[in-house]
Amino acid sequence: MSDTFSSQVIETTISRAIVENFSAKLLDNLTVDVAIVGGGPSALVAARYLAKKGVRVAIFERKLAPGGGTWGGGMLFNEVVVQDASLEILDEFGIHHKPIPGAPSYNTLDSVEMASGLIFGAVSAGAKIFNAVSVEDIVFRGEQVGGLVINWTPVERLGMHVDPLTVISQCVLDGTGHPSEIMHLAVEKAQLKLATSTGGILGEKPMWVDSGEASTVENTREYYPGLFACGMSANNVMGGYRMGPIFGGMMLSGRKAANLILKKLGK
Repeated sequence: MSDTFSSQVIETTISRAIVENFSAKLLDNLTVDVAIVGGGPSALVAARYLAKKGVRVAIFERKLAPGGGTWGGGMLFNEVVVQDASLEILDEFGIHHKPIPGAPSYNTLDSVEMASGLIFGAVSAGAKIFNAVSVEDIVFRGEQVGGLVINWTPVERLGMHVDPLTVISQCVLDGTGHPSEIMHLAVEKAQLKLATSTGGILGEKPMWVDSGEASTVENTREYYPGLFACGMSANNVMGGYRMGPIFGGMMLSGRKAANLILKKLGK
């Protein structure tokens, strides 16, 4: 066998392996128990807890790198803060942290370790992550949200006329952060009435750390049959305050979302 032929065989084998294995992964996740939109910290925590209970869960992340706003820390100082209440979750993911001197119950950690640790923790538990995938619509069945309409992010951003695919699920979790993108689709396109005081999205308020941390967890709930929100998406829907580079509430929100969905699924 010539060196040229051998090289061609290796290159074809590599390409075939990528295409075949990704295709198998996508086919296996066109129907899931839970479809999560956005791969931020609350979504990754929710995905791990769900997957550990045997729930088939897939995350669809618009950007190339999951992790949401975690990577950059506070104004590109790659450190973030969490409260003691969330340390149990960090420990489960194997993420290091240390107390802040003079600030009881608050801790710092490396934001890059946090982002990468949350991603690995979700995937190692069995969750699947599809990056560079945007959600352009929801699937609606009867009186319940039943899935997502997906396309490649470059297709969306270039405005290419390419039809999407669908993912069918029993539950959808909006983890898109501040924009609450899936909730906006539900309200503005599907004309659904959410479980808020107005039936719509109340909008995020300015920064107030203590209130924002508490309301992030409180506002994590099912807003329409089959449609849940966690993290800053939940806060935006219910008009909660923002809180900056402090992530304890986000992780607690993800765990709460998982527990609510598990109850919904009867697990």
